[in-house]
This record gives sequence, structure tokens and C-alpha cells, in this order.
Amino acid sequence: MAEIKDPENTILIELKDGTVTIELLPDIAPMHCDRIKELARAGAYDGVVFHRVIDGFMAQTGDVQHGNTNKDFNMARAGTGGSDMKDLPAEFSGIPHDRGTLGAARSANPNSANSQFFINFSDNHFLNRQYTVYGRVVEGMEHVDAIVRGEPPAKPDQMISMKVAADV
Repeated sequence: MAEIKDPENTILIELKDGTVTIELLPDIAPMHCDRIKELARAGAYDGVVFHRVIDGFMAQTGDVQHGNTNKDFNMARAGTGGSDMKDLPAEFSGIPHDRGTLGAARSANPNSANSQFFINFSDNHFLNRQYTVYGRVVEGMEHVDAIVRGEPPAKPDQMISMKVAADV
């Protein structure tokens, strides 16, 4: 297991094949990092499906409103919701959307990110400075690579749990 440098800013996502360790970037996108930690600590991401998974591009999840298999799950609406918290302003930076980076999903409005996020399967530099990058996978990318593809997948994978490393 990789050494965790900053447990308060490290997220552990349990997938069917194992744990994905994500190092957050609070110096780059503090509001996005605070939001994911707040929702993780509330258990909001536990049971949420990957509703949009495009081979060679990215895996999107985080719809805590409609994508949670533990409550009010609706695959037809998964990807259209967020949390009950207000949307976040964009925190664009020069950090590139490289393989393994965590990006904030949003609508056409740059200031509409809420709870949804995606993990890049490859370098997607056409997204640079248009979507907030706020973390990177430091271990377990092979588990991300194994997520079932589809828009939406017929039998979507889910985040079994998401925790802040400091709480484990």
C-alpha cells in the first residue's frame, strides 16, 4: 500500500476489485476538496453508481441524489442530480487532466459542480482549464480501469464506500 502523506486530504474509494487511493489537491481547489470530504464523511457516496463510463475517456459518478443504490435509486435519472448543498464556483487551474486525475463534473455552467466527479482513464487535455481538477489517483488505478463501461452501463459498478483516510 502506498504511503499516505496527508490522511486528511486523501480519499479511499472501495470498489468491487479493491481500494482506490486519491490524493486531494486542497491548495488548488479547496472548495471542491472540502465538498468531497464532507459528503464522504456523511456516507453520501456509499452505494453510488458509475453512471457514465466511456472507454479511453473517463468514469463518472457521484450523483448522491439519484445514483445511490441504497436509497431512491433511479438509473434513468442517475447523472442528473447532486447533493442538497449549493453548487460550487469553478476552481480552474493549470493542472492538466492527465490519466488518473479527479475532475469535477458540471453542466454547461462552469459554476455548477456539486457532488459528481470523474476519473480520467487517459490524458484528456482538451478539458484543461474548463473543469476543476482536485485530486489524483495514487494507488489502485487498475481498479478504476476495471469499471464496467456504458452510458449508462447495463449493470453499473458502484462505490461500495468512500472514506477520508484520516477517519479510517
